[in-house]
Amino acid sequence: MSKRRAEGPSESLELRSSACTSVCPTQDHASWGACVRAKGLQVSPAVNEQYGTRQRALDSDLNHYESAVRQGLSPTGTSRHKVDAAIKEADAT
Repeated sequence: MSKRRAEGPSESLELRSSACTSVCPTQDHASWGACVRAKGLQVSPAVNEQYGTRQRALDSDLNHYESAVRQGLSPTGTSRHKVDAAIKEADAT
């Protein structure tokens, strides 16, 4: 682990770990990952707009599948095209 001098007006400051983030109050973590984990960060999935879009599409597909199962159908999968195929097959018979 490399050490560097702390930046500041006083030359007598302790050496700080370069593994920590620049805003770490303790500057004593063994690794950058340990430093970030100690902060207890929690990233919201809503931050990533694509996540929300994919999640809504998945929820819609699963709701469609659930509806088909409640009607007594047995789709071969949960994707919309497989559920639609099962519905078409049931309507044809």
